[in-house]
Amino acid sequence: MVRSKAPSKKQQKKGIDFKKIKRKLGRKLPPPKNATNTEIKSKAIVLPEQSVATNKEGLAVSKKGLTLKELLQQTSHHNAKVRRDALMGIKDLILNHPAELRLHRYAVIEKLRERISDDDKVVREALYQLFKSKIFPGCAEDNQGLFISLMMTYIFNAMTNLAIDIRLMAFKFFDLVVQYYPPCFSLYAEKVLQSYEDILRTNQFYLEDKGKLKSTLSGLVRCLSLLPSKKPESEKNISGDRIIHAFEPDAPTENAGFSVIIKKLKELVLVLINCFQDFIPLLNSMPQLDAQSFDCILSILQSIDIAVRFFIYGIHEEAPKSKSHQGTWDQALSSGLSKKLLGVFPLYPKHHLSVKEDDRYFILNIVITKIFLHLREWICPSANVFEKFLEFIENALLGKIYSSTRSGKATWENHVPSLLPFIPKLESEVTTGWQSRLLESFTQTFKHCNPESSLKLACLSMIAEMLLPGGDVHYTEASDTVILDYQTIWIRELPLLLILLGDKRPSSSQVVLHLLLRLGQFAGSNSFLVWEYENTQFALSEFYSTCQEGNIYYGPFLRLPRDSQELSICCLYYFSNLSALLLKSIASCCLCPELEPFVLFRIIEVLHAAYKAGHIQIADHISFFMTLLSRFKVIPGISELHSSFQFC
Repeated sequence: MVRSKAPSKKQQKKGIDFKKIKRKLGRKLPPPKNATNTEIKSKAIVLPEQSVATNKEGLAVSKKGLTLKELLQQTSHHNAKVRRDALMGIKDLILNHPAELRLHRYAVIEKLRERISDDDKVVREALYQLFKSKIFPGCAEDNQGLFISLMMTYIFNAMTNLAIDIRLMAFKFFDLVVQYYPPCFSLYAEKVLQSYEDILRTNQFYLEDKGKLKSTLSGLVRCLSLLPSKKPESEKNISGDRIIHAFEPDAPTENAGFSVIIKKLKELVLVLINCFQDFIPLLNSMPQLDAQSFDCILSILQSIDIAVRFFIYGIHEEAPKSKSHQGTWDQALSSGLSKKLLGVFPLYPKHHLSVKEDDRYFILNIVITKIFLHLREWICPSANVFEKFLEFIENALLGKIYSSTRSGKATWENHVPSLLPFIPKLESEVTTGWQSRLLESFTQTFKHCNPESSLKLACLSMIAEMLLPGGDVHYTEASDTVILDYQTIWIRELPLLLILLGDKRPSSSQVVLHLLLRLGQFAGSNSFLVWEYENTQFALSEFYSTCQEGNIYYGPFLRLPRDSQELSICCLYYFSNLSALLLKSIASCCLCPELEPFVLFRIIEVLHAAYKAGHIQIADHISFFMTLLSRFKVIPGISELHSSFQFC
């Protein structure tokens, strides 16, 4: 019997427990059916007004409605634009509400000083302008010592920043501080000089961005100008430089701070010489000397000049304590100055000169010449080098170097006076040939420069030094024939200059009158000066008045201030023999209705004193007073003056 087959397993159907759903890659899975919805929905609540705590009614706010406290908080915002807008808002708020700065000045400075090292250039510049235009002028009358101490820590921190731009901006801030508070340089001189030395050693930037170097060097010149320096007496009289209290000339030079500054300054000068040396190849390669390069080189030279004068000042202060001070001069510094600076004199372009370039090179050579003249005693130059500088001085005085344009003439008159203080000593030490050449060039400068210019005043100061005792050099002996010839020319020019000035420049007229008075006072001890001083009275008669064809023309005397009139009246006493011509001229002034009674009585007083001293003949003395008495009519309540008269 055949067995039946077992049923196949394939034919058996089984139930499906989980249905597998095929998903495409990247599709988001749907939430499970039992998922809980956690979304929260809300609506904004709008209040009709703010709370009492934020009410700004009665408070000083900016254009955007922000208070000073809010603006100061925004200066620390992470966004540079917000910080800049906050600074502009503070400037606007202080402009409209100045009292806010007076009430909160220290809080403002404490907060704003943090931005000196700001990473954003625009923010730093906005901060600088805010301090320059509002904060410093607004705090000028306050306790500046505390005010500056709040700033300096952050300024020095910025000076050591890794970013060159931040370091350069720190020097601008310090320059601003020095402008408003000069003594701060003495308090931080060592750190400041070290910082200048460090930044100038980093020459990777200044040959490319001369604008930044110009700003830094101008601040250095301002700082160094506060140092004391050895100047001729004549230069002291015409210079208005301010020096800081800690470095006044009577301050002891042996203190530790002074010696440290000298050491730091010598190191800085060597760096400045290298900076100048780096510019020489550029001068030879550039088609023309641009304004920024010129300003940088000029500031470098001016800084060296001021530093050299400070060194010499220190040496002269130490001289009474040591028999020889030649050894105190730094030989390395002398070598660097001689080879790298004085060795390239005179500077001249390799290419064709424009008018502006001609004047710029003239100015640079003037400063180098000043440095040489200060150093001449210490570096012992050769005869050829010395003669090269003498030739430049002669040509500069004669006006052979500058351009013939109006700007060139102005440049000449502005910069030649800086050479004049060296003339008296130079002409006393050079050979007779060079003495005559220097005096001739100086005399031509004196005669042909503008009567109202500062150059004319500088020439008068030098004439006083070479005519009168009291300076380092003066000549009164008849054997000095070269100097006597030029002294004659100078003295004869004084009355003519006085008339030429008229009443347009009373200050200049006062300088001339004061020089004439000093000549008269000193003339009694010198026969040559007596003769020349006597001859000036004939030219001086026109200064008082002149009579032509019966008409009287009054000179500048009547229109000058009383102090100038007093000087001219005092000069009359020192004439050993007053001429009738000068007395007639003075009498005409005395009869002028515009003359103040005080001046009239002063003239009478001085002339009577001159008569008692034997300087006026008795006949001329009586004639003068008879002329005055005969021309006045005195009636009770009326004073009348005849318009025409003849000197008796």
